[in-house]
Amino acid sequence: MNTKTMKWIGYALSGVFAVVLAGASITPKLFIPDIAAESFRQLGWPDGYGLTVGLIELACLALYLVPRTAILGAVLMTGLLGGAIATQMRVENPLFTHTLFSIYLGLFMWGGLWLRDADLRAVFPFRRRPGTGS
Repeated sequence: MNTKTMKWIGYALSGVFAVVLAGASITPKLFIPDIAAESFRQLGWPDGYGLTVGLIELACLALYLVPRTAILGAVLMTGLLGGAIATQMRVENPLFTHTLFSIYLGLFMWGGLWLRDADLRAVFPFRRRPGTGS
C-alpha cells in the first residue's frame, strides 16, 4: 500500500476514534452530567468524577489530534482505556460489548496513528520472518 493511501486510511481511523470518543464518552460527561453520574454509579464510582474524567479524556483526545503530540496523547489515552477495561471487568459487564469496547477504541486509535505516522511505523514495523516467505 502506498504511503498516501496509508495516511488517508489512518486519518479516517483516527477520525472514527475521535468522533466515537467525543460523542459516546466525553459529551455525556461534560454536557449531560445526570446521565454520566448514573453511569458512574452503576460502575461503582462515587459521585462527582464524571466531569474530571471527561476533561481528562478531552485533554488526551486534543493531544492525540495534534500531530506533534499525537503519540503522547495515544499513550495517555491508553492508560484511560485500560482503566475503563478494569472498571468494566470489576462489575462483570458483558465481555464483547462492554469490557472489550476500550480495546476496539484502542485499535482504531493506535491503528490510525500507525498508518499516518512513518516514525511510529519505523519503531513498530510489521516484519516477515526470515526464510519463511511470510
